[in-house]
Amino acid sequence: MTASAAVNKTLHHHLRRMSGRDPHEVNRVASSLELLFDLTFATCFAFAATQLAHALAAGHYSTALIGFGFASFCICWAWTNFSWFASAYDTDDWIFRIATLVQMSGVLVLAIGLPRLFSSIEHGQHLDASVMVLGYVIMRVAMIFQWLRAAKQDPARRRVCITYACAIAIAQLGWIALFLIPLSMSVTIALFFLWFLFEFAGPIFAERRDGGTPWHAEHIAERYSLFAIIALGEGLVGTVATLSAEMEHAGWTLETALACMAGVGMTFGMWWVYSILPSANILHVHRSRAFVWSYGQILIIVSIVAMGAGLDVAASVIENKAQIGPLPALLATAIPVASFLGLIYGLHYFLVRRFDRLHVWLLLATAVTLGAAIIAVISGVSIVVCLVLIMCAPVITVVGYEVLGHRHQGDMLRGE
Repeated sequence: MTASAAVNKTLHHHLRRMSGRDPHEVNRVASSLELLFDLTFATCFAFAATQLAHALAAGHYSTALIGFGFASFCICWAWTNFSWFASAYDTDDWIFRIATLVQMSGVLVLAIGLPRLFSSIEHGQHLDASVMVLGYVIMRVAMIFQWLRAAKQDPARRRVCITYACAIAIAQLGWIALFLIPLSMSVTIALFFLWFLFEFAGPIFAERRDGGTPWHAEHIAERYSLFAIIALGEGLVGTVATLSAEMEHAGWTLETALACMAGVGMTFGMWWVYSILPSANILHVHRSRAFVWSYGQILIIVSIVAMGAGLDVAASVIENKAQIGPLPALLATAIPVASFLGLIYGLHYFLVRRFDRLHVWLLLATAVTLGAAIIAVISGVSIVVCLVLIMCAPVITVVGYEVLGHRHQGDMLRGE
């Protein structure tokens, strides 16, 4: 191929055969289209975090947990399906781009339906997720089209692609029926968990056929890290809310500076801790560990978004707009941070399959720090000061890894 032909191929977006990407392609990175696709999920996260914060600040804990749990699954699962497919079959031709545009439209429709979902739970009605399901179905229909196209153009993996398409289609029929037929809240939630398990089982069953799809380990690890950064944006939004509340309450004071430090430090610390996972290295060698890793990543992303919502709840307490006290408000941040750190350590062990005694000491120090923050707020210490203590939780892991952890991890990886 001449230089001019190669340049022309990268500039135009004519139809290309969807035969599968090379899973060992050198220097594979996220495309600009994937980054644009991710931005639509920033909107979803903003809506979900806002609704979660409002429900928690009002003391409606069941509304917060049920609504946020359902919303988080839909948001993260829709993103996950697209990203794994793109890692294996991204042709970047005009059909692929238009199909992605349809999925982006579905994401925005899903976001619009989030307030209605939370409102229906709060008022004790049936679970009204009709608009959310509409957006979800729009995304998934486009995904079915993509898998059928891959099945036609990649004969070697036809059964894999057909299995994906059938699993998605069956799941969508189930979601539509679930929210078209009026059912009690408890029955709807029970059926939701059943379909949740079905959705998760689909890729596991499909990837066992004919060697699975040609996803790229380094690319998919980068995609999840970028998704985590999108979620961490909610931490900065929550920081601005806390800082604004402190400014309105007391103006420029030491506590105002501490509020800024707590939110930014917490967000930055969680970003730093996320990078300790040797995801690309392990998945490149052990592709079978991808499923647990991927599903664990969803929980990590959810905990990050919940942390941002927790900072927003703290802002409501500072402004005296919340119907809960300082302790529940602090727990709204402390629990997500603790969950995030626990998931990181758990996923690290799953990937590396080696026990590191250093992790025990770091987790103990983290537990002591979080416990100190809870005791402090019970004792009447300002919630802003307590947030600074919570900020120290991820810092413990950062320092531990910069001093010893990375050296231990390198020894573990060399032993693979």
